[in-house]
Amino acid sequence: MKITVRQQSQAGTESPYQTGQLHPAIRVADLLQHINLMKTSDSYGFKEEYESFFEGQSASWDVAKKDQNRTKNRYGNIIASFIFRQVCISSEKHWILFLAFTLSGMFFSEYYLEFFLTGPVHETVYDFWRMIWQEQSACIVMVTNLVEVGRVKCYKYWPDDTEVYGDFKVTCVEMEPLAEYVVRTFTLGRRGYNEIREVKQFHFTGWPDHGVPYNATGLLSFIRRVKLSNPPSAGPIVVHCSAGAGRTGCYIVIDIMLDMAEREGVVDIYNCVKALRSRRINMVQTEEQYIFIHDAILEACLCGETAIPVCEFKAAYFDMIRIDSQTNSSHLKDEFQTLNSVTPRLQAEDCSIACLPRNHDKNRFMDMLPPDRCLPFLITIDGESSNYINAALMDSYRQPAAFIVTQHPLPNTVKDFWRLVYDYGCTSLVMLNEVDLAQGCPQYWPEEGILRYGPIQVECMSCSMDCDVINRIFRICNLTRPQEGYLMVQQFQYLGWASHRDVPASKRSFLKLILQVEKWQEECEEGEGRTIIHCLNGGGRSGMFCAIGIVVEMVKRQNVVDVFHAVKTLRNSKPNMVETPVSTNPSGLLQTTREPEALLLCELRSQFCAHKTEPQEEGDVGFGS
Repeated sequence: MKITVRQQSQAGTESPYQTGQLHPAIRVADLLQHINLMKTSDSYGFKEEYESFFEGQSASWDVAKKDQNRTKNRYGNIIASFIFRQVCISSEKHWILFLAFTLSGMFFSEYYLEFFLTGPVHETVYDFWRMIWQEQSACIVMVTNLVEVGRVKCYKYWPDDTEVYGDFKVTCVEMEPLAEYVVRTFTLGRRGYNEIREVKQFHFTGWPDHGVPYNATGLLSFIRRVKLSNPPSAGPIVVHCSAGAGRTGCYIVIDIMLDMAEREGVVDIYNCVKALRSRRINMVQTEEQYIFIHDAILEACLCGETAIPVCEFKAAYFDMIRIDSQTNSSHLKDEFQTLNSVTPRLQAEDCSIACLPRNHDKNRFMDMLPPDRCLPFLITIDGESSNYINAALMDSYRQPAAFIVTQHPLPNTVKDFWRLVYDYGCTSLVMLNEVDLAQGCPQYWPEEGILRYGPIQVECMSCSMDCDVINRIFRICNLTRPQEGYLMVQQFQYLGWASHRDVPASKRSFLKLILQVEKWQEECEEGEGRTIIHCLNGGGRSGMFCAIGIVVEMVKRQNVVDVFHAVKTLRNSKPNMVETPVSTNPSGLLQTTREPEALLLCELRSQFCAHKTEPQEEGDVGFGS
C-alpha cells in the first residue's frame, strides 16, 4: 500500500503535528516536511529529540543477576528487566530466565506480538529452542552477523544439517542466500512429542553494529517478507541482534510504525521508542539509528508496495500503462516520478576518488562518476597506473557485488579493464554498445590468438554467433602471478541495440541474452564469478540489463515481479542506472526520460512470466516489437 505524503507544506498551513502532546504523532502526509524540519533545525532537531530519551536502567535486574543466570547474559550492561522478561519453564517446573522480552501496552498490544532478545550464547542455545517450542514461534529475525570486526556477536545456534540440543532436534532443510539476507528453513521436533514444526530464520546480513544500512530499501523488503511468511496461527516473531537493543529496536519500531501508518495514517516514532526504552535499556542505541528509522518509514510511505504476484502481472501491466484522460499520465509514469524523487543525489565528496586530477582522463563523462563506496579498486599493479577504474559494484538478487557496471573502455583504460576482469574473477562480459573509434570505444579484445594488455594476457579460444549475440571465449592470465593459473571468460557482444535506439530492437533477443549469461554463470565457478556489464557510459543500458536480471531471479525465487524495487536497489549505488537520453530540445539541453526503459522492463517481465524458461516470440502476449 502506498500512502500519500505531501512533498512540501505551504506557509500558513496547519501544523503537521497532532495536538495535546509534547511529542505528538505525525500525520503520514506531513512526514517528509517533519523530517526535513528536524534535519535542518538549528534549535530542536533529531539530536535534541534523541537526547531527550531516558538512558539507563528502568527496572530491576535482580533476577537476571542471579548466579544461575549470569552466564546467560551476553553483556553485563544490557540485561533483562524482571517485569518484562520471558520465562522458560523446565520439566522440573523451575523458572529459568532467558534474556527475552515481551511487548505489551499502547503500541504493542494492537500492532505487535513479538519477543526481542540478545544473540544467544553457547549456554542459552537449548533455552532458545525451548522458547521457540514453548511459544510456538514460526519466524526468527536475526539482524546481526556471527562475527563483526573480529568480535563474536552471536553464537551459531542452528545446524547446517541436523543437530540435537537437549531434547530438541533441529534440521536445516533449506537455505536461500540472497544479496542482503539469508532465509533458512528448519524442522523442529521434541523427544516425546509426535509433532514436527517448521521454523524459518530470516538473517539480515547488511547491518553494521551501532550503525545503519546505507539505505533502507533492502531492509523494507526484508520486513515485508517476514510479515508475509509468518502464519496467522503462529506464536510471536523472535527478533534478535547481538545486544538485543540497537538493531533490534530499529527493526521493531519500523515494523510497528509501518502498521500504524497503514491503519491510522499517522506515525508516533518518538513515543514508540520511548515505550521500548521503558521495557529495555538502550533500545535504538544511536542518533544515527533514530534518524534511519524516520528515513526508512518515509521511503516505505512514499514508494508503497510495488511487488506484483506473477499470476497478476499481465493485468497489472496493462493497468499501469493506461493513460488517464484527465491527467494525461499513467501509473507507470507516476511510479517513475516517485522513483526519481527517492533516488539519492550524489555530491562531489561522494565521488572524491573519481574526481582526483590523476583520474580525470579515465572518465568518459565527468557527470557520471561512480561513488567511492562502490568502487572496485584494482589489485594488479601496472607501472605507475592508479588503482582506479570508472566502475561500480552492484548487488544482484542473490549475491552482493555480483555485477560490475562500467563504461566502455577508453583507449587509455583498456589495460585497466582487463586488470578489473582478472582481479575480481569476472567470468562474463556483457557488451551493450557498438565499437566506435569516433566516440573513443575501441575493440579491447583479440579476434584470434593472444594479445597482452599490460600485465594481463588474453587469448581468444573461440568465437560463435547466435542471433543477435556474438559469443567469445577468452582465457586470461596474470603474467605477474602465473602460479594462479587461468581464468575462463565469455564475452557476450549484443548486436540488437543500435546507438540511435532508446531500447533494443527485439525484446525477445534481449531477454535471451540475459538467460544466456545466467546459464553461463551457473556453469562457471559454481556460480560465484562476477559479471561485467558495459555500455557507453555505464548507466542506462547496463542498468536495464541488471534490473531485468534481478527481476528474473525474483520471479524464480519468490514468484513476484518488482521492477521498482530492482531499479531502486541499483540506483541506491549509482543514480544513473536505467536512464536514457532520448532527445535534444532546440536550445541544445539534454532531456531525459526513463519511460522507454520502464516499458521495456515491464514488457520483458510479462513475457518471462508467461514462459519461465524461454522468451516468447514478439507479440505473443499482446505486445508489439
